Amino acid sequence: MTTAVFKPTGYKIGILITILSVVIYGIGIPFFHMMELKAFDLHFLSRGRVEPVGEVVIIAIDEKSLDKFGRWPWKRTRIAELIEKLNDYGAKVVAFDIVFAEPDESSGINAIRDLKGRLKNKGRDVISVIETVERTTDNDSRLALALKDSPSVILGYFFFTSRDEIKHIEGQPHDSSLIKGELKGGGGFMVRNIEKGAPPPELLNAVGVEGNIPIISEAADDFGYFNIVPDSDGTVRWVPLAIKYGEDIYPHISIEAIRKYLDSPPMFLNVAGYGVDSIEIGGGIIPTDEKGRLLINFRGSQKTFPHYSFSDVVDGTVPTDALKDKIILVGATATGIYDMRVTPFSGAFPGIEIHANIIDNILQGDFIERPDWLVVFDLLTILLLGIFLSILIPKIRPAFTALITIALIGFYIIANNYIFNNYNVWLTEVYPIFTIILVSGGVTVFQFMTEEKEKRKIGKAFSHYVSPSLVNEILKDPKKLVLGGEEKRLTVLFSDIRGFTTVSETLKPQVLVKLMNDYLTPMTDIVLKNGGTIDKYMGDAIMAFWGAPVWQEDHQIRACRTAVEMLKKLHELQIVWGKEGIPKLEIGVGISTGKVTVGNMGSSTRFDYTVIGDTVNLGSRLEGLNKEYGTYIILPKYTYEDVKGDFVMRQLDWVKVKGKTKPIKIYELMGDKDSENGLREASEIFEAGLNSYMERDWDRAESSFQDVLKLRKDDAPSKVFIHRVEMLRKTELPPDWDGVFVMTKK
Repeated sequence: MTTAVFKPTGYKIGILITILSVVIYGIGIPFFHMMELKAFDLHFLSRGRVEPVGEVVIIAIDEKSLDKFGRWPWKRTRIAELIEKLNDYGAKVVAFDIVFAEPDESSGINAIRDLKGRLKNKGRDVISVIETVERTTDNDSRLALALKDSPSVILGYFFFTSRDEIKHIEGQPHDSSLIKGELKGGGGFMVRNIEKGAPPPELLNAVGVEGNIPIISEAADDFGYFNIVPDSDGTVRWVPLAIKYGEDIYPHISIEAIRKYLDSPPMFLNVAGYGVDSIEIGGGIIPTDEKGRLLINFRGSQKTFPHYSFSDVVDGTVPTDALKDKIILVGATATGIYDMRVTPFSGAFPGIEIHANIIDNILQGDFIERPDWLVVFDLLTILLLGIFLSILIPKIRPAFTALITIALIGFYIIANNYIFNNYNVWLTEVYPIFTIILVSGGVTVFQFMTEEKEKRKIGKAFSHYVSPSLVNEILKDPKKLVLGGEEKRLTVLFSDIRGFTTVSETLKPQVLVKLMNDYLTPMTDIVLKNGGTIDKYMGDAIMAFWGAPVWQEDHQIRACRTAVEMLKKLHELQIVWGKEGIPKLEIGVGISTGKVTVGNMGSSTRFDYTVIGDTVNLGSRLEGLNKEYGTYIILPKYTYEDVKGDFVMRQLDWVKVKGKTKPIKIYELMGDKDSENGLREASEIFEAGLNSYMERDWDRAESSFQDVLKLRKDDAPSKVFIHRVEMLRKTELPPDWDGVFVMTKK
């Protein structure tokens, strides 16, 4: 029992691989995580472009603008000019993906300040004029003035998230006035615990900041960082909507743009026990992961959003209604400025367009989600797929395994794509597919290895029972071979040498062994040649059957042909034995067709492939009946009906074999259908005599049997019935006499 439990099978191997898949999923191997990210990217490429809502417009610092205004960075007066133009166009929100971290070096203010220093003691009137020129010549002041007149503007800044990034500013004091979006400034988050006792959220922590210079920072009202954090493969898929710096939490520029677009409602960072749950602005919920990151639902490749060149806006050539009441994002798209990112749609995607995608996601509310129940769903999917394949694959051929594997993978990918495209849900794809491949491949390899081993085992076992050609046929498809036991309709043959015990007592052991080998070898060859299976040798007796282990439609014909050929071979052997002084040996053959139980039977240490059942017992009884009638081959009606057109046969009698209550009709197989020597005529006359015998017409019956003897002087069955007629004439028969011969011996 214990051995059977631990014996490897295809099903058990599949279950073990499934458990391994669950463990690998739980560990979270980086390679599979990376593959999952790539599969996520493919969802976008499969889905294609999605039209944005139309509220976001990009003002591009592009090649056209660089050609017109020169290389970047430009004078701050250019930026001020843009802001003024956008005010004229009626833009509702203007967000800069730019940080003005240093003074404008192109400003003429530096020369004026130097002149002012030299003349400060030489005349106050001159100094007054210089101070006026100073204010109007300072490009940074010019931009600051434009910002004060434009409350719709949001300035960007950048957080450093590692110490290596801030070596150039270490030791400098932090001036929180550089970032007006902090909590106390009214532009940050209010943390709200949606679960009692929720711990502080584990947000991305900043260690430094690249802010705007004071003159510009102080002129603006709203700020937002524009950090974009790629995954480990360099592709941008998530964006941190909140970053912690010091004790405060600051919003991403896209969040700040939405807040301003909605007329500055409060922003809540909803925190649960597992981390950040969501961000809420003006009653709208933005789902995030536990770290406050948003999974970006990219709309498409570059220029999915309306783009207008910076130079065209400044020149006033943009349509008047193109920018009215829109969220305007100002940033670089020119390749030379190096603000390019990798996204699922492109290897060179402007960072400003990523912000546009985020804002459009929030406006449309079509967020891509990784549901809370995803882990449970993934585990159930892995388990169900693994168990299903573990049960199915051991029962099918490798070709079907490949088809089912491909079909399952294809179906899962299509279903995942459908769910992604229609419900914006990102389900795990790689681990279930990995499970399908690993279970299918593992079980198939195991099946192949065990089948090869089983083939060798079968070949070794059945080479003693069946012919080499039949062994090869079995090995082509071992699954057709049922060794555990099954019920089948097949044909059994018994042969036995008559009076062998008496003969064997007169022979020396060496002569007896040689005689047995000389007899059994050719008889076995005949059985195997006709596709039979040797069940066993019982001394001089042979038991064989047809129709198993490989099914044969013509099993009855094969058995009968074997019997005829065995008789022919026996006649050849009789000639040889006669020359050696061995008495003439005769055989009897019994053939029976019907249902039997076939399979490996025996003990746990030794067993044989054999058949049992009433059909087997009947075959043995019929073999013994040959002694009663002086015949060689006897078979029942069930076999006769299947082979009567292929051989010469005659009805022999109605008999009731020992152990049975119902009589059966038996036939003698006299030869193949091409046999001559008056067999057919003799069989017809004999059957006429048998009919007369059953009708108690003794004279006509005896006459018929005598006529048979004229054709075949040694016809033993005719002599048997002549003797019976003589006996019955002297006997007073009961009214219910039916002519059935009752067999009293086995």
